[in-house]
Amino acid sequence: MLAAVIIGAASGLGGFLLSAVTDLPSGAVIVLVSSALVVLAEYLRSTGGRAVFGLASGMSGFAAAAGPGLTAVATMALGLVIGTVTLTGSLVAFAKLQELMRGAPIAFKGQSAFNALLLVLILAGGVLFALNPLGYRLELLLGVLVLSAVLGVTMVIPVGGADMPVIIALLNSYSGLAAAAAGFAIDNYVLIVAGALVGASGIILTNLMCRAMNRSLGNVLFGAVGAPVTAATGERKQVIRYTAADAAAMLENAMSVIVVPGYGLAVAQAQYALHEAAELLRRNGTTVSYAIHPVAGRMPGHMNVLLAEANVPYELLKDMEEINEEFANTDVVLVAGANDVINPAAREKGNPLSGMPILQVDKAQTVIIVKRSLSPGFSGMDNPLFYDPKTLMVFGDAKDILIKISAELGKGS
Repeated sequence: MLAAVIIGAASGLGGFLLSAVTDLPSGAVIVLVSSALVVLAEYLRSTGGRAVFGLASGMSGFAAAAGPGLTAVATMALGLVIGTVTLTGSLVAFAKLQELMRGAPIAFKGQSAFNALLLVLILAGGVLFALNPLGYRLELLLGVLVLSAVLGVTMVIPVGGADMPVIIALLNSYSGLAAAAAGFAIDNYVLIVAGALVGASGIILTNLMCRAMNRSLGNVLFGAVGAPVTAATGERKQVIRYTAADAAAMLENAMSVIVVPGYGLAVAQAQYALHEAAELLRRNGTTVSYAIHPVAGRMPGHMNVLLAEANVPYELLKDMEEINEEFANTDVVLVAGANDVINPAAREKGNPLSGMPILQVDKAQTVIIVKRSLSPGFSGMDNPLFYDPKTLMVFGDAKDILIKISAELGKGS
């Protein structure tokens, strides 16, 4: 046991130290694998291995056992189902976030009915499994687990666009429920309490994220919001490329600046460079604030964590509802790696972002966007703000560009 604790602690600490904040959603996968294995191991132990291996009592070192009670087996079955559904769902979410598969929703005809059928079969199998666990062998157990794994995949693939942070919060809630079920299986009160806290807080966060996105949970799960639309053919729009020196000159002459951080900032680990540039502006008398969209980044609270790492004063952070009215009176907006959350196309109908609340960046007098390329955001929608005459597009790595901007601002201070 001591060896197992040491190995687990070392691997967990190593993973934490080597992982960036952008990799945190994958951490739920580890929790789910652990919970499912704990429940499965406890079931095998309590049944003497006979339910799965079909061994006679006393054979191959397995002790005879009367088997767990109905409540215990029902809890184990629930833990295995929740853990497996959430495990495969988390793997799909992770693949989308890491761009290993396309982020746009993947939907097929009759998908909702197919998911409902899977759920009915899983519940029926789980009931049979709980009522008479020693009377059924490997086939029933594997059948329920395979169906649960498929349901996890088909539940997450229709989710895309900027709705991904919502599904991440929901999956994290499920991981808490799986951990709590594992706690009931092994009679561990700490695991029960911890899992219940994660499950409850995850549900609350999911509800808050849905409200921020102006969507219901059902719409996120079954609406396939973010599905690609056929783009109109025509001449490709052109943009004027500006330099870091151009952006610095515009910022230096501004009386008010709003900073909008996005996922590109997180990928480039540019929060420190951004903070340095903002502090130089503040020392020159410029009013600076940060606009935080609820789903900026790849998970809830992503931008708050990154900016806190760079010691950005908390009072400068403003949420979307608080700051949207200020954009019209702002001289310059500096966008660092954000895309979907500032896309004016969300105000139009019939596209992947329709109805999503956005930061009203396009109402400012001047917009500076630091971005690697003109590639669309996670929703797959092109951003008309890139081609607006008042927009300065500065292409390159966010960290490198912001360091250059800081160097230019430092010359004038």
